[in-house]
Amino acid sequence: MRTEELRLTEDWDKTFEKSDKVIHNKVTFINRYGITLAADMYVPKNAEGRMPAIAVSGPFGAVKEQCSGLYAQTMAERGFVTLAFDPSFTGESGGNVRYMASPDINTEDFMAAVDYLSLNELVDPARIGIIGICGWGGLAINTAALDTRVKATAAMTMYDMTRVNAKGYFDSEDSEEARYEKRAAMCAQRLEDLKNGEYKLGGGVVDPLPEDAPFFVKDYYDYYKTPRGYHPRSLNSNGGWNVIGCESFINQPILQYSNEIRSAVLIVHGEAAHSCYFGRDAYSNMVKGSRYAVNKELMIIPGASHTDLYDGGANGVIPFDKLESFFGTYLA
Repeated sequence: MRTEELRLTEDWDKTFEKSDKVIHNKVTFINRYGITLAADMYVPKNAEGRMPAIAVSGPFGAVKEQCSGLYAQTMAERGFVTLAFDPSFTGESGGNVRYMASPDINTEDFMAAVDYLSLNELVDPARIGIIGICGWGGLAINTAALDTRVKATAAMTMYDMTRVNAKGYFDSEDSEEARYEKRAAMCAQRLEDLKNGEYKLGGGVVDPLPEDAPFFVKDYYDYYKTPRGYHPRSLNSNGGWNVIGCESFINQPILQYSNEIRSAVLIVHGEAAHSCYFGRDAYSNMVKGSRYAVNKELMIIPGASHTDLYDGGANGVIPFDKLESFFGTYLA
């Protein structure tokens, strides 16, 4: 299969320190749409035989040099082969159009990562899991509903991107009229982009930060716009997605069959996160009427905000011990 030639930096340009307990390499793989994805692979230095593996991505609009890389490196330190990848059209990954998103293609990105790990000589293909952060938490659950090779899934501080696009934050725009206006604006923007010969960016996290900004906007600013989490390839740190980048999410609920997931799923959310309702509702819908509820779990971190689960925040709240135990159990 034909792959794109990607320009991959060899510098350590992550937002976290490099570990001396793992081996790091840049790798690429292809999805079924012919898009070549760039990834960082982390392998424990004491690796022996075929090992359990975890693919990681997110947040939505971030790059592998941010949170997903931190999760991947830390889980590698704990005995897993890990793969943190940039989704299609973002970061160092391919795709001729930049800064577009798709519930289908982005679910396929996770499945392509599972393909890569399944065929890697270091990995036991019967012991593969995934971790999705923020918007990629919902996409990870969607992947688990589709990909029977995935044995365990962790959705961290998750968003349901179809829900927030169709209904707005806190479902405040959940009406036919509001959705019609969104669709009409998107359709008009498509023509403007074609006339202008380029796609208009929607803007990343607001900068400068207004004094009256809601807490969740301040929470995002504190991560994406400060040395804590800023990265030059991150959409959220810079110009954001294209205005029409998430257009198709409005019509496509991604978690329709989540209660048919047979494999283990752990949803982790911060109690103080504006997005906590996504995690609570996703868990409720996943276990409702399900014959497979016994291996599903919702974990709420007291006092934690949305971005605290990006990098641990001031108090190191990412439950890595829990993640190690969860994947250790279900990827055994």
